[in-house]
Amino acid sequence: MSDAILYALDGDVATITFNRPDRLNALTFDMIDDLSAILDRVVEEGARCLLLTGNGRGFSTGADLQEMDLDAFARDIGQMFVEQLNPAFEKLANLPIPIVTAVNGPAAGAGCSLALYGDFVVAARSAYFYQSFANIGLVPDAGATWIIPRLIGLQRAGRMLLLGEKISADQACDWGMIHACVDDEELAGTARTLADRLAKGATTSYRLIRHGMRAALNQSFSETLAMEGLDQHAAAQTRDFREGVTSFRERRSPNFCGA
Repeated sequence: MSDAILYALDGDVATITFNRPDRLNALTFDMIDDLSAILDRVVEEGARCLLLTGNGRGFSTGADLQEMDLDAFARDIGQMFVEQLNPAFEKLANLPIPIVTAVNGPAAGAGCSLALYGDFVVAARSAYFYQSFANIGLVPDAGATWIIPRLIGLQRAGRMLLLGEKISADQACDWGMIHACVDDEELAGTARTLADRLAKGATTSYRLIRHGMRAALNQSFSETLAMEGLDQHAAAQTRDFREGVTSFRERRSPNFCGA
């Protein structure tokens, strides 16, 4: 594993940092493999929240076009999505713990999509979100056509995906595409405070709620009611449920263990 992606576990918060600052953290295929392996560690080591960010001036500008072999890309990319890329993207999207993304600079292409995987996306004011695929004759990937219209609607999504407009962090926040836009110097602290809060929460409850919100986008009201009943039963079996009720009765803050 290279140092193009850094991993650290501090308390219950796992941090993954894209680390090619000289290339604005442009992604390589090897980095996707590293990301997949690190996500396995996040789960195995019992982290209760993931903080995803970039080193330097950018979050990630997506695929490294400067290093791309166009003929090889055209020949192999379909199979690579099936075998390598999509499994890694799904692993991140389906991570069983909350994700906070700290967008410290440009988030473009697949980097934009990965930034928006966050349950809470916090962006520096200097950051922007950019889907430039149509500008180079490609189509969005990493789930962009699923995520972005659901966040901001088809008309605004068209501005990003069809017209290739750069969306500033302030605009993204106004649209409801991200959780917060903060001054650059406040980004790290704001994102970490949020991650710490989530890491102290009822982890199983968070997992069920996150799954429920996404599933409900594609199912009927009746199906959602049935799902909520099953999830409520599962949550009621946890120690955190008993701690939550006990702390409420005792008028104190809960001390959740994540189980």
